[in-house]
Amino acid sequence: MIQIRPVSDLRNKFPEIEMLVNEGQPVYLTKNGYGAMVVLSLEEYASLVDNVEMKLDEADKMAETKEERLSHEDVFRNVRGAIHGK
Repeated sequence: MIQIRPVSDLRNKFPEIEMLVNEGQPVYLTKNGYGAMVVLSLEEYASLVDNVEMKLDEADKMAETKEERLSHEDVFRNVRGAIHGK
């Protein structure tokens, strides 16, 4: 079940939120009824960003060895093509 809590719960009910986060559930915090932030465990956060960091490192190494540079339009066209199977 999605956990949506007011940001005040972070201060007032920290142990409860910590338990949910440690179980692998993200907790969505709201401020004045609007989404403000998401609380994740360090492990969940790392699983989201580690692959991106690795790919960025690979791209940096590749850029050092090649002269070719792509415009942002070309990059996004290639990504969209990969996502949509074109």
